[in-house]
Amino acid sequence: MALQVGTIPVTAFQQNCALVWDDETRLGVVVDPGGDVAHILAAIEQTGISVTDIFITHGHMDHAGGAAELSEALDLRITGPAIEDKFLLDDMENAGRRFGLIARNCKPDHWLKDGEIIHMGGAEFEVRHCPGHTPGHVVFINHEQKFGIFGDVLFHNSVGRTDLGDYGNTEQLMTSIRTKLLTLPDDFSFICGHGPGSTIGEERRSNPFLRG
Repeated sequence: MALQVGTIPVTAFQQNCALVWDDETRLGVVVDPGGDVAHILAAIEQTGISVTDIFITHGHMDHAGGAAELSEALDLRITGPAIEDKFLLDDMENAGRRFGLIARNCKPDHWLKDGEIIHMGGAEFEVRHCPGHTPGHVVFINHEQKFGIFGDVLFHNSVGRTDLGDYGNTEQLMTSIRTKLLTLPDDFSFICGHGPGSTIGEERRSNPFLRG
């Protein structure tokens, strides 16, 4: 299997919507369609893949605000995040108005749980529940190719914010990172919700939030 990944920065927050697909079968998925659905559809057409599913890491508007529109456009089911983020997905239209953006409330077809196995482009990904940034945040781990999609939990030289609502929890976030992500090997690569990707080893060495 030749797993391929492309990112599409969407919304004013430049959130990394991801396309993940098998280069042989041309089957793939969309992860975190936060908005700018026309751009996502254009990228899908340009890539020439057949999208089978939509996955969401967490309930923030810039990650899920376009999921309902994309689901309707492609007749696809929405999977994730964990049910603890339902209150955020139910309020995305209001969140969008606060930031001057268009977002639609989202009702997933399936909520994810820690340890669940999902498939992206035919590849198996383990779901790990990583609360802290939001209560229901999940990340997606492919052990075979040492690759993951981490959303807003861990970034290159940074970590997810915990000051965006009364639900953020710094201690919980750092526990998630230590117990769910830093247990992965140093050569494990990942893409983030914003900005460049990295590896676990690089973050162990250089991330100031992880020292000590």
